[in-house]
Order: sequence, then C-alpha cells, then structure tokens
Amino acid sequence: MDTTTSTLLKWLLSTGIRVGVIIAVMVFSLGVIRLLVRRYKRRLGISGKMEAERAKRADTLAKIIENTLRVAILLAAVLMILRQVGIEIAPLLAGAGIVGLAVSFGAQSLVKDIINGFFILLENNMNIGDVVEIAGKSGTIEKMNLRVTTLRDLEGKVHAVPNGEISTITNMTKEWSRAVLDVGVAYREDIDEVIEVLRGLGDGLRSDPAFGPLIVEPMEILGVESFGDSGVNVRIMFTTKPVKQWQVAREFRRRLKKTFDEKGIGLPFKRHMLYFGDVGGPGKMKVEIGS
Repeated sequence: MDTTTSTLLKWLLSTGIRVGVIIAVMVFSLGVIRLLVRRYKRRLGISGKMEAERAKRADTLAKIIENTLRVAILLAAVLMILRQVGIEIAPLLAGAGIVGLAVSFGAQSLVKDIINGFFILLENNMNIGDVVEIAGKSGTIEKMNLRVTTLRDLEGKVHAVPNGEISTITNMTKEWSRAVLDVGVAYREDIDEVIEVLRGLGDGLRSDPAFGPLIVEPMEILGVESFGDSGVNVRIMFTTKPVKQWQVAREFRRRLKKTFDEKGIGLPFKRHMLYFGDVGGPGKMKVEIGS
C-alpha cells in the first residue's frame, strides 16, 4: 500500500468518520425539525370558531421557525466540518464579526426590516393567506419572513414589500370578513317593498347549501344610506368567513338583478335633458332621455 492510499485511509478512518457523523446528525436534525413543525401546525390549527385563523397563524410561524432553525443548523454543521478538516474557525468568526459590524452601518434599512418584521409576527397583525393592503400594495400574502412580505394581487402580480416600509396594515380577512353593498333603486320605487325583497334575498342566500356555510351572521339591512343623482341607495352587509366576502357579494348581486327584473323594480340610471332653441325663448323644445 503506497503512502497516498495509506494517508487517505487514515483520514477516512479518523476525520472522515467525524465529518460523516456531523453530516448525519445535521440531516437527522433537519428531519426532526420538519417533523416537529408539522406536529406544531396540527396542534395549533385545532377545530373551533377560530380554526381558519389558527391554521394561518400556525402555517406562518411554522415556516419562519423551520427556515430559521434550518439556517442555524447548516451554519453550525459547516463550521464544525471546517474545523475537522483543519481550518481554524476562530479567525473566520472574528472576521465575520468585523464584517458584520461594518455592514451594519450601511444596512440600517435591513435592520429596520428585521425588527419591524419581528414585531409584526409578535403582534399577529397578518399571516400567510390573509388579504391585506400594505405600503400601497394589496393582495394575498404568499410568503413572510423577518425581512420581507410577499403579496400576489388579483392579476397575478407578485409584490415583495420590505417589512421596514410597512407602517399601516389593512387586513381584510382577519378572523372574519364583511361584504358591504349599496343597492340603488329608482326614486319611484316603494322603499319598504324593496327592503322586504332584499331581506328575502338575504334569507335565501343564507339557506343555500353552497353559500350558507360561508355566511357567519344573517344579512343586516342598515337602511337608506344616501340619495343619489338618479336613485336611492340602500345599504346592506354580510359577515362572512375570511376571504369569502367577494364570493358572497357577487352571488347576491346576481340574484338581486334577476329578482328585480322579475318584480319590475327599476334600477337607477341617469337622465339627460336636451334643449333646442334659446333656453326660455318661445321656440324652445325639450327632449328628456331616461325615465
């Protein structure tokens, strides 16, 4: 056996085994973390009134915890392997500290992002799956970490918003949602009759097997909200499960239009008056378009 083979064999039997053990422990630790995170998600997402909210909270925290621990384990394993192969890690750690200190002076925005992200998670203002408006962008939260929040809007556009830029969070799906609709009818219609029709539509929608489970509370009729240029606006609202307010509102509008057509209830539309000749003169002719 030549010298090279003997040296390689000796390295494999000593350092190589230790490196292999480190890698095996790293892989095992990552597997354990993945298993614990899955159990945590199942335990936190228990059934009950807040089931959906707890599930979103569990998913958000689980992904952040898993990613943080994964990075920490990989970094520790790399440092241990470097030490086993004869590379001194003390100078590397000292150099990393100096570089980190130098970078911190020029990365104040990064530090702000991380601190703000930590408090957002701590205060549970939003979670993955929520529909929010932050920093002038709105959409569904797809990813969250301590530095950035990723949204996808209705057109499929992805917005990556640094947490340091988030000063106000508008969460449209926190625990429950609400659909507010202003129903306009022509001035000639009987408002009491219109309200009864709306109440019947609301009851019918809540008893529907497909849409009823999406509605948390019976429809509320707030009454006449305003007088428009061409009709009276009656405000109603539904309290729904998170993210379901738009689906319920669309179905209600569909049924509303169909029922109003069947009962002959007029919807408002603008009137236009055309005058021919001098206004107020003897040859004046007025034509009214609309009803």
